[in-house]
Amino acid sequence: MTATPFDSSHLGGLFDTGETARLFSDTAEVRAMLLVERALAQAQGQAGIIPEISAAAIQRAAMEVLIDPAQLREATAQNGVSVPALVAAFRHEMSAPEHAQYVHWGATSQDILDTAQMLRLKQVLAQYEANLTALIGALATQAEDHADLPMAARTYGQHATPTSFGALAAQWGAPLLDLLAELRALRATGLWVSLSGAAGTASALGAKAPALRREIAEKLGLTDPGRSWHTDRAPILRIAQWITRLLAALGKLGTDLVLLTQSGISEVRLAASGGSSTMPQKQNPVGPSVLIALWHHGTGLAFTLSGTAGHALQRDGAAWFTEWLTLPQLCLSAASALGHAEALAASLAPDAAQMQATLDSAQGLLNAEALSFALTARMPRPDAQAAVKALCQRVVAEGGDLMQMARAEWPDLPAEAFDKAAMLGQAPAEARGFAAAARTLLTQSV
Repeated sequence: MTATPFDSSHLGGLFDTGETARLFSDTAEVRAMLLVERALAQAQGQAGIIPEISAAAIQRAAMEVLIDPAQLREATAQNGVSVPALVAAFRHEMSAPEHAQYVHWGATSQDILDTAQMLRLKQVLAQYEANLTALIGALATQAEDHADLPMAARTYGQHATPTSFGALAAQWGAPLLDLLAELRALRATGLWVSLSGAAGTASALGAKAPALRREIAEKLGLTDPGRSWHTDRAPILRIAQWITRLLAALGKLGTDLVLLTQSGISEVRLAASGGSSTMPQKQNPVGPSVLIALWHHGTGLAFTLSGTAGHALQRDGAAWFTEWLTLPQLCLSAASALGHAEALAASLAPDAAQMQATLDSAQGLLNAEALSFALTARMPRPDAQAAVKALCQRVVAEGGDLMQMARAEWPDLPAEAFDKAAMLGQAPAEARGFAAAARTLLTQSV
């Protein structure tokens, strides 16, 4: 396979995937397939489908034999799937043909590969939960600590009304709360076992197939879907769609940090930044930029994956191959993004002085909305909006401060309408509400 940022020697640190990378190695895939063959033989021995002594031999061998993934390469290229070569190598390594003949009894390649993939995804999702939990905890701390720290909100890149940095942290974190709850549900019921036989009918296993599938699911800690899902890729799509939404949420964090650290704004400081090869003054927001890049990368992968989910008839080789190419990369994108986001959330710091300087330099224009509502006590709302808009245009054209001009125009304006608490609105409550919700969710068991 063509080298990717996740396995390239010089880009591997930039797009570090931590422990998740080893779950998509050839060795991990072979080990997972052998675990499935082990569980299959064990369940079949207990059900009397194959001799118990043969089942025991297969179980023992599955834990002891070492199969070099490289020796599967040639046959996999010919067959389009690695399982036939794996089964042949496993039987050979057992050196007991009387027992080895029962390896892979009644199953098909897709049963083994899909179930083995779910076993690895089980570990991937567990790693995601650990990282996501730490990330939410860090954002909850930011939200709580800075719930009342005022800053300029921006819409369309323009100053809007005041908000608080804690509320911004809550905006970053709120989607992650939903994603964490959904992740726990995915781990509990979304990882399916497959035992459907050659064409989805489990014909070689007969009436014992449903009970056998349930038993294998229990042994592997997976979910029995109660049916064949060879051509129903919904279990894969659910995981992929969850990852896509996670990457979008983290991409939002990255986008905001790039904007808030840019020259001329500088309202957030990052613990680590990158340098330029020619401009010594540069402090580049590398981590946030990685989040954006991984979001874009993941979006393309998810589009490709969803576009091939409609498998033709009872098995679709091309669609299945495309899944192999895209799903691991999507999973690794999420692993890398979570690592960067966790580090950023735990170490970033708002610059309160710079945030206040921005508010002070806005000539009071961030109070325009509050002023228009305060004027409704003396004139209709449309007239109030028109009056404030005209006053804002004067401020921009002539200089000065909106509130000073407003008080000169309407001396009896109520002062309480423009104090800090009123201007921040629900921002502090949003920040503290997110922090409290995060603490509650993080203390709940899976």
